[in-house]
Amino acid sequence: MCKLKTNACGFQIFAAIAFFIYGTLFFSCAPAAVIGKPVDSAKLADGTYQGSYRGGPNKAVVEVTIKDNSIVNINIIEHQAWKGKKVEETIVERIIARQSTRVDAVSGATNSSNVIMNAVQLAIEKAGPGSKMGQ
Repeated sequence: MCKLKTNACGFQIFAAIAFFIYGTLFFSCAPAAVIGKPVDSAKLADGTYQGSYRGGPNKAVVEVTIKDNSIVNINIIEHQAWKGKKVEETIVERIIARQSTRVDAVSGATNSSNVIMNAVQLAIEKAGPGSKMGQ
């Protein structure tokens, strides 16, 4: 009987530690801070630029096309997300419509929204004056 109690107690301790680690890693991840801002179109060079950003469990790699000083297309090359895949089309539409990488996040997928906005912002920064990247 001692062995049975010891094994049960050991399992409970293991389960408690596993739950704590799981909760710490996955549930307490703060959303990525948004680094975006309205696009200063006068400073953009035509071309296609790539940007990537990782925040918490999410990562995005995007390709942004600039034409006539405006964002005309955003292609999401890679998006690592659990539930955030649903934001891709919505966030891209919002960024293009507002010409800003600081748009409203999609409810329930804030971190994925922020990671995509940040990846687009980093791509756009490559289109700025003096940048040799892109195209």
